[in-house]
Amino acid sequence: MLSPKQIYSKLKKSYPDSKIALTYSNPLELLVAVILSAQCTDKRVNIVTIELFKRYKKAEDYAYGNLDELKRYIHSAGFYNNKAKNIQATCKLIVEKHNKKIPDTMEELLELPGVARKTANIVLSNAYGINEGIGVDTHVGRLSQRLDFSKNKDPKKIEQDLMKLFPKKEWNKVTYYLIEHGRAVCKAPIPFCSKCPIEKDCPKIGVIKSK
Repeated sequence: MLSPKQIYSKLKKSYPDSKIALTYSNPLELLVAVILSAQCTDKRVNIVTIELFKRYKKAEDYAYGNLDELKRYIHSAGFYNNKAKNIQATCKLIVEKHNKKIPDTMEELLELPGVARKTANIVLSNAYGINEGIGVDTHVGRLSQRLDFSKNKDPKKIEQDLMKLFPKKEWNKVTYYLIEHGRAVCKAPIPFCSKCPIEKDCPKIGVIKSK
């Protein structure tokens, strides 16, 4: 049986171009896109943000704009009422407390409405090149258990387990290799094990049926 680092190395070779799928051009757009991505596909978010980012250029635009208008722009991303309120409240804090700059520390990001560790990790690593932790979404959580990287189900505990397994310089990449593999092959509920580059080495924890 291969070690977690050896399995990870194989995934790394299989998905050399893995990176964040969200489209953005600055830290503010990234933060908004990640908030919108909760329980929504990155593909849908990228469609929504085409017009959204044309209309809202600065944090002030979100902070002091019409809330109902913002809801209309993000409606198709789902849960638009809460997401709109969080985006507006977050941008008010950014304008009034952070001098219009997206925070670059975990502590400050977690103070923003709608921002949990996953969102904060993604913003820090992609906007600022800071690896404070590992973003754990549904794909990362599912694969961490199947590959026996973690026996936990809580995202925070999974993150801690992954951080112990892999060097800090790789933390940002861990997220995207696992997401890429989860989308392409190791799907829920039934993975495509016959197409998997690590099929012979995978512990397949919890996998009852595969294709």
